[in-house]
Amino acid sequence: MDGQIVNNDVRIRSHVVETYRGHQQEVCGLKWSASGQQLASGGNDNVVHIWDRSMASSNSPTQWLHRLEEHISAVKALPWCPFQSNLLATGGGGGDRTIKFWNTQTGACLNSADTDSQVCSLLWSKNERELLSSHGFTQNQLTLGKYPSMVKMAELTGHTSRVLYMAQSPDGCTVASAAGDETLRFWNVFGVPEVAKTAPKVNREPFSQLNRIR
Repeated sequence: MDGQIVNNDVRIRSHVVETYRGHQQEVCGLKWSASGQQLASGGNDNVVHIWDRSMASSNSPTQWLHRLEEHISAVKALPWCPFQSNLLATGGGGGDRTIKFWNTQTGACLNSADTDSQVCSLLWSKNERELLSSHGFTQNQLTLGKYPSMVKMAELTGHTSRVLYMAQSPDGCTVASAAGDETLRFWNVFGVPEVAKTAPKVNREPFSQLNRIR
């Protein structure tokens, strides 16, 4: 409840390598960027912070890079975009019900989409420019939207309680959802990715990768 974030390196004796203080209430969500350079945190204080490791310190609390205060409810869902490194999506709780998109270099809010229900989790497609959101009251549904317009492409229902978590299969096609109704459900939501063209076979001589001895 102190709102503090501690980064630990368990390989070393002095394992606390960075501390991040900025939230006034519980931290609901944490997500590192793909590069591992930036950290997004969402709190019960309705605030999203972007932290940069280049500004981090183990001796004193780290100053945030951006403090984003546009949500009006707790922020738990905050995935980084896989096809645009400085794009972050965030989802607000029951009093907010919006998905917002941020440029994490400038801190600018690029877009905001009203979902009409609590946003519990967000998941980018690995293969398409699509974003899947999971929700709570009233329908406990999963909604697939096309980025950047967020036009609704599909709505998946079946859970009877809020959908707390989603995970994507390694091939990016299947999504598993876990809800407060104590069930796991598997959805073929993102479809089958295009198969890469098979490279033509090249007949190589044995040991052709080694330098010849003259």
